[in-house]
Amino acid sequence: MIRPITIEDIPLCVSLICESFGTVAKEFGFTEENNPRFTAFATTEDTLRHQLCVEQRPMFVYEENGQIVGYYSLHRHDENACELSNLCVRPDFRHRKIGEELVQDAAAKIRGMGCRLMRIGIVEENQRLRRWYEGFGFVHLGTKKFDSFTFTCGFLEMPL
Repeated sequence: MIRPITIEDIPLCVSLICESFGTVAKEFGFTEENNPRFTAFATTEDTLRHQLCVEQRPMFVYEENGQIVGYYSLHRHDENACELSNLCVRPDFRHRKIGEELVQDAAAKIRGMGCRLMRIGIVEENQRLRRWYEGFGFVHLGTKKFDSFTFTCGFLEMPL
């Protein structure tokens, strides 16, 4: 079941995000020292609380048998485009179509907000993830290298 998060869910969501993005960090050799702003290291309860309560970002969890095992948030860029952020599934629950359900749910929510484009940023070197998103209809827009990361950021967009 996918539902909006509550303030009480924030500690579990932080743990899930850090654990999930931690597998990417391990695969690509990211550490807190060489990529301190990477999601696995930069997500805190204060950050999520601010995004939920102050920025009023829509945030959702996937719950199975009372356990939070998936998460995503949305960030509206303008009247036409919304970014899908921090989509993740707990590592031991991957490959069970939960990620697909989260992407489809996000697309429906974004359409409901009146947006026509869903955007996402990824670690460009993670070609497996890029292909996964392209399978939904995302189109690669380009890349950008930021001084604060050792990796390249890739940007994708999907018309809704």
